[in-house]
Amino acid sequence: MTKRFKKSIRLIHLWLGLGTGLIVFIIGITGCLYVFEEEIRALTQKDRLYVPVQNKPFLGLEKIIRTFEQVAPDEKITVIRIKEKQPNATVQLSVKKDKAYYFNPYDGSLVYKGGADWLSTVEEIHTSLLMGETGKFIQRWSVVVFVIMLITGLVLWFPRQIRLLKQALTVKWKGSFKRVNYDLHNVLGFYASGVLLIIALTGLFFAFKEVKTAAAFLTGTKLKDGEKQTLVKSDVIDSLPVRYDKLYQDLSIKYPGAEATSISIRKNGELRLRMIYPYKWARNQNTFYFDSATGSLSKAKLFKNFNRADLVEATNYDLHTGRLFGLFGKIVACIASLIAASLPVTGLIIWLKKKKNNRSFRSLASVTEG
Repeated sequence: MTKRFKKSIRLIHLWLGLGTGLIVFIIGITGCLYVFEEEIRALTQKDRLYVPVQNKPFLGLEKIIRTFEQVAPDEKITVIRIKEKQPNATVQLSVKKDKAYYFNPYDGSLVYKGGADWLSTVEEIHTSLLMGETGKFIQRWSVVVFVIMLITGLVLWFPRQIRLLKQALTVKWKGSFKRVNYDLHNVLGFYASGVLLIIALTGLFFAFKEVKTAAAFLTGTKLKDGEKQTLVKSDVIDSLPVRYDKLYQDLSIKYPGAEATSISIRKNGELRLRMIYPYKWARNQNTFYFDSATGSLSKAKLFKNFNRADLVEATNYDLHTGRLFGLFGKIVACIASLIAASLPVTGLIIWLKKKKNNRSFRSLASVTEG
C-alpha cells in the first residue's frame, strides 16, 4: 500500500467524518437506546400495556372501535395493534405519531390515552432527526457516508507489518490520554466494524429501493409485493368497526396462530393487515392489502410462499436491531451502537490534537528561523 494512497484514504476518512460526525453520534446513541424499547416499555408502562388476566376470550375489534369513536369522535385511526401472544395486553389504537389510545381486550373499555412516549421520540430522532423528510434525507446519506468511513477506517487500521498486529488489536491503557484516545478510536472501531457494517447496510435497506434491488439481485430472486386477488364487490358496505372486525376475525380463522396483528392505513390509502407468527430466523408474517373504503382484498403475501429475496426482507429488521439473536444480539447491537457514537468524538479529538501539534510545530519553526 503506497503512502500516497493511504494519505488519500486518510483525507477522505477525515473530511467525511468531520462532515457527518454529529449525525453519526446522534444515530448511534438513539439506536443504542431503541434496541431495548420492548423491555423498557414493559418495565415502565405496565399500567397502559397490560390489564389483569381474565378467563375470557378477546372481545374483538367492533366494540373497541365503537368505544374509540365515542371518546375520540374527531380522530381517525391510523394503526391498530393486537398482541395475541399476550391475551391481557391492551389493544392499541394510534391516531397520529404522537397520540394513542389503549383498550381492555376483555371488555373494550378505555385503559389509557396519551401522547407519544420518549421512546417514540428517540425512534423519530433516529430515523428523521425530528426534521421530517429533510431529516430522513440527511440521515440516510449520513449512513452511506458512515459505511464509506468504516471501509476507509479498516484500510487505515491495517498495520504495515505483521509484528505490529498485536499493537493494532489492543488499547494501551497505561499510555497518555492522546495514546488511549487514539487506540480507542482505532481498536474499538476495528472490533465493531463488522457488526456496524451489518447495522448500517440493513438500515440502508429501509431507506433505499436500490439497496433492496441489489439484495434481491444477489439472491437471484425478485422481491414480491404480494399476489393479486380478485376483488369481490359488495352491495353493502359495512361501517368501519364492523368492517375491521370482520377482516380480523376472518383472517384469524383462516390463518390461526398469530402472535401479533397490526392493521394500518398506508400513505396511498390502502389498508394493510399484518399477522406475525412464531419464528426463529426470518420473520413469519402474512400481509394482506385491502381497499380501505370497502374492505375488499386486493393483494396477499404469505410467508409460506417467500422466496430468498422475501426472506432477506423479513429478516432485515431483526438483523438491524440485533433481536435476530435474542438478548445476546441486542446487547451486541447496543454496544456496537455506543462505539459508533464514540468514533466521531475520539476522531475529532485526534484531529484537534494533530492540528494543535502542527500549529505548535510551525510556531517553533518560525521562532527558530528568526
